[in-house]
Amino acid sequence: MPYIFLALAIVFEVVGTSLLKLSDGFTRLWPTLGVAAGYGVAFWMLSLTLRSVPVGIAYAIWAGLGTALIAVIGSVVFGESLGPVKITGIVLIVAGVVALNIDNGAH
Repeated sequence: MPYIFLALAIVFEVVGTSLLKLSDGFTRLWPTLGVAAGYGVAFWMLSLTLRSVPVGIAYAIWAGLGTALIAVIGSVVFGESLGPVKITGIVLIVAGVVALNIDNGAH
């Protein structure tokens, strides 16, 4: 169950971050309210995750996968560039998250 909470935390953080761009510096009401709601639910779900998942592991997964997803959404939805260097960075982020989880499982 904690990894379901973590997955939801990632989804809501990605939604909140996407709406952050659309809020135009918090000058547009509905995207701004969506940012607050998205981050609020994301942190709530993350807090539920931390009941049973070590904070370093949970945060690495949350931040790493959230960053990778936002980079892809930025490219697909907002037309931002996503070249070989950025793709390599995303792969390295995901590899780092995997490495942290493998190391955690060894203990």
